[in-house]
Amino acid sequence: MSSSKKNKRIIRSDPIANSEKKNNHSFTPYILGIIVFTIVNVYFTYFHTIDDSEEGIIAVYKSPTCDCCNKWIKHLKSNGFSVRAINEINMGKIKMDKGVPEKFKSCHTAVINGYVIEGHVPANDIRKLLNEKRNIAGLSVPEMPMGSPGMEGSRKDPYKVYEFDQAGNYKVINQY
Repeated sequence: MSSSKKNKRIIRSDPIANSEKKNNHSFTPYILGIIVFTIVNVYFTYFHTIDDSEEGIIAVYKSPTCDCCNKWIKHLKSNGFSVRAINEINMGKIKMDKGVPEKFKSCHTAVINGYVIEGHVPANDIRKLLNEKRNIAGLSVPEMPMGSPGMEGSRKDPYKVYEFDQAGNYKVINQY
């Protein structure tokens, strides 16, 4: 037997060479998982719409990782509101779709009875709006002021609650 035939047999039965051939496909499930995740994420981010028009229930769009949003939801529930939390990755799109003016943006966006509630608006201001049925687009507490519902802590900053309409008009309706 020639030495070249022996080398061919050794190469064919070489466990390291055989394992390298098998491992070429070990990333396939991982890559498929990434592709499926990406497709599902794109669908829910850009094409899937959620019906947030259920009368009397406040639908809160929030980041899945935002703790202050969860605290604001607890504030609403403790004040008698029925809440449906909707985890959303693309909050910018939600704010744009709901017509939140740039200067009034905060961390979460809610909808109840056709009104947009942006940020850490106190429950009593939401309830007053629902009772009065004013002809506006919604309410906002811009940014994330310390001491507002869901932002409780060691200090309490003064903040204002604004109402705004679809034409861009706004006014202060409450101060804390």
